[in-house]
This record gives sequence, C-alpha cells and structure tokens, in this order.
Amino acid sequence: MNNHPILLCLIPLIMADQKTDDHMATAKTSVESQARGATAQALAMDPQHRAAVEKSMKRKLDTRCALFVLIYIMNYLDRNNMAAARLKGLQEDLNLSYNQYATCLSILYVGYILMQVPSNMFINRIQRPSLYIAAAMLLWGLISTLSGSVHNFAGMVCIRFFLGFVEAAFLPGALLILSKWYTRSELTKRNAILFCGNLISNAFSALVGAGVLSNMQGVLGHAAWRWLFWIEGAITMGVAVSAAFILPDLPHNSRGFTEEERQVAQLRMVEDVGEADEDSREESAFYGLKLAVKDVKIYIMMLTFTAYVVGLSFNAFFPSLTQTLGFGYVPTLLMSAPPWVFSCIVSVINAWHSDKTAEKFWHIVGPIGVGTVGFIISMATEAVAARYLALFLQASSYAGFIVFYSWISSSFPRPPAKRAVAIAMINAFSQLGNVAGSYVWDLKENGYRKSYGIVLSMFGVTVLGCYIFRLVLIDLNKKLERGEATAWETRQDVAAHTAAVEVMDSPDEALRMKRDFRYLI
Repeated sequence: MNNHPILLCLIPLIMADQKTDDHMATAKTSVESQARGATAQALAMDPQHRAAVEKSMKRKLDTRCALFVLIYIMNYLDRNNMAAARLKGLQEDLNLSYNQYATCLSILYVGYILMQVPSNMFINRIQRPSLYIAAAMLLWGLISTLSGSVHNFAGMVCIRFFLGFVEAAFLPGALLILSKWYTRSELTKRNAILFCGNLISNAFSALVGAGVLSNMQGVLGHAAWRWLFWIEGAITMGVAVSAAFILPDLPHNSRGFTEEERQVAQLRMVEDVGEADEDSREESAFYGLKLAVKDVKIYIMMLTFTAYVVGLSFNAFFPSLTQTLGFGYVPTLLMSAPPWVFSCIVSVINAWHSDKTAEKFWHIVGPIGVGTVGFIISMATEAVAARYLALFLQASSYAGFIVFYSWISSSFPRPPAKRAVAIAMINAFSQLGNVAGSYVWDLKENGYRKSYGIVLSMFGVTVLGCYIFRLVLIDLNKKLERGEATAWETRQDVAAHTAAVEVMDSPDEALRMKRDFRYLI
C-alpha cells in the first residue's frame, strides 16, 4: 500500500489520541478535584497580593517566552537563507534556472502546509509542548545543515520539502501556547514580540549573510554559501537543546511557577472569556477539526490571510529588491537590515495600541496603507534615496500581519481544540500565498514593477476581506447581545471545571459567565 503524506501526518495524532485519552481523563479529573480548594485561595487573595502574584507570574512567563523570539529568528534564518546564498553563487553552483530556484523556495511550503494542522492537533493534546517544539527544532536544524551539502536541483528540492515539514510545528504551536497563557488584552503585544523574531531575522540574516559570505569563500575548499547553511543550522541545534528546559508548558503544570502563580494563570483565562481553557473529555482530538471546518469565519480568514501573505512575499526577495539600488552584495545585505529593525519597532507600537484599544481592523489596514505607499514610490521613481525609504515603508506593512494573528486567536477562543485547528488551518492555507509569491517576483524583470502591482492588488483583497470579517463579527456581537446566539457550545464537564476554577456553586452559574463574551473587532 502506498503511504499518502497526509496519512503519515495523522499517524502520530491518531496514536496519541488512542494512548493519551485515559491519561488525560485521569489528569483532568485530578486537576478538577484540586481546583476548588486551590483556586478558593486564589479568589480569596487580597487584591494587592493577587496583583503581586500575577505580576510575578507574567514576569516569569515573559522571560521564558522570550526564547520564542530566538527560535523564530532561527526558524526564519533556516527557511530564508537561500535568498542571501543566491547572491554568492548558489544558483550558479547548483545550475538552477530561475524557475528551478523559485521551485526550491516554494517546495518548502508544501511540507509546511501538510504538517501544520496535524501538528497543532497533536500539540493541543500533550502535556509537555515544550519538548515537542524543542525536538522539532533540533530536527530542522539538522536538515538545514544538510542544505549546505547538496549538489543539484533534486537534492535541494528534497531538503527544502522536509525542512518545511518539520518547521511547521513551531509557529502554530507557539501561537497556541501563548493563547493558553495570555488574555485577549495581552496577546497582541506578545505576538508582536514573537514576530519580532521574524522581523529581526530579516535584518539579522542579512548581517550574518554579509559576514559569512564575505569571509568564508573557499575555506576548507567550500563555497561561502555552503558555510552559511552549516553555521546557521548548527546554531539552531544548539538553541533547540536550551528550549527543552526553558519554554513553558501549560498553566496547570508548567515548571518554575509557584502553585499560586499557576492557579492565578488559570483563573485569568476563565475571567477573560467566561470559560476554562479546557477541552471536553467526551470528545476526541478530531472534535476541534469538526468544529473548525463547519465555521464560515475560518474560511473568510483563510482567503484574506492568503492574500496578505502574497502581498508580503517580498520579504523572501528583500536582498534582491535592495540590490536594485545598484550596490554590491555586501552593501546590499547590510542595507537590507535597517528596514526590518524599523518594522519591528512599528509592529510593537501598533500591537500595544491594538491591545490598549481592543481594536483589530484599523491596526491591520493602517500598516497595509503604509506599505502601499512604499510600493507606489518604488514604482514611480528611480531615485536611490526615495527607493530606499520605500523599503522601510514596505517592511512596515508587517505590523498588521502580527495583529491578524491575534485576531485569529481571539475570534476562536473556545474550545482550545478548535482554536488549535483554526490557527493551523488559517496559517497553513495562507502558505499557498508563499508558494504563489515565489513566482510573483520575476528575477529577470528590471525594476519589479509588475510584481509591485500584484502586491498592491493583494493588499486590496486583504483590506476587503478584513472588512467583511469585521461585519460578520459585528453581526455576531449583536446576536450575542440579544441572546440569539452563543459564541461556542459548552460541554457539561468543561462547565464543571470552570465552576471549580471560579469556586461557583454549579456549572449553570459557570455557563452564565460566558454570556458577557464579545468578539474583538
């Protein structure tokens, strides 16, 4: 029998579903039996004491989650270092045509797309997600290192496919973990800090690339671009080892937190949306998948986000775009860094204001507008200074991309199994935008004006999709206000756990809590 890739993706999940259900049921029963007494102490805390405990908990959590930034830097370095390597002979040494080079870029996203949903369904079921992410990182670091040893098109395509397959575990998994710890009023800022790893990597990869490519040519008889893969892959594996000991797990079992801090962490999530962040013991891992595929909101976000990703596809070609200014490869790589540092600053400010105002739509559309101005400038002038300024504006369009991710999490708050699938489905489908984006940028085109035009049209589709999604949420909020709809179906055992965490008299009282929930628009 032939093994289908999707079935191979689902095997670990099916095995985990069969083996861990009894364990999870026992663990959750234990948690519920302990919750009432433990959280009674949390609820009985003096407000000042609770504030101090919460502050301590968030400080520890922020410190641990800071490693996500470094992991994301390595994730993006390992994924996008081909752009820098191309400037120092990769394409010529491997005898790649322009279409073959684009295929090497895009094939990564085939594996990336296949694995994201099964991976996030699995990570939502396990108790130690930190170990899972660390193991995935160790493996993709090894695969990335092997990229420096290929000698032809077939070898690079194979390596890039499996690199995407393994890297798929990280971003949806990290977003899911953050959504289990941070409230909706905190999540966008933390997502922004996480995505600073993405943005910094665009700058950092240029600096690393400049250093390696200018100093390692011919060392031990190897081309400098091969050393780029070897060095960055080795660093990734080193970071992976530390991740197993530093990354947080779940609010009820994460190491390094006091019992009070763990209970306050759980209590905060209940208070945020009116229900414990737990899945029903009555449902399998595939329950979240069933809920997700029936929710029309997910499909609106999938199409909108994909258009956004096509619009942002310029990041993989950023050194090539900078090269159009007319400088050599080292100045080109060095000049590629500042726009992404600027974008990182803009993104954090935009995310902070989004959390402060509890607003999403304009904090996505605004940065898209700034990026649009940048692309128009690039199309309209040949002046070097103006075109370099345009690169800063283009990079700033990423600020809305970050807010979009928090909009996903806040729009599918419960049950966590559905949220896990929603994050992965939307992110996985959007990677088709990266596949298409690999062919948007015609490397033979002088000035990339046609490519800029495609990007602008995709930005327009993104704004339209966000507006439609906003209208859908406004309508749902009106129905929630009138009592004509519920944001999600609550299972009795989850309501009982919510009541235990909040020390309520009955699950019915817990069910009444979630009636105050409203979607963020």
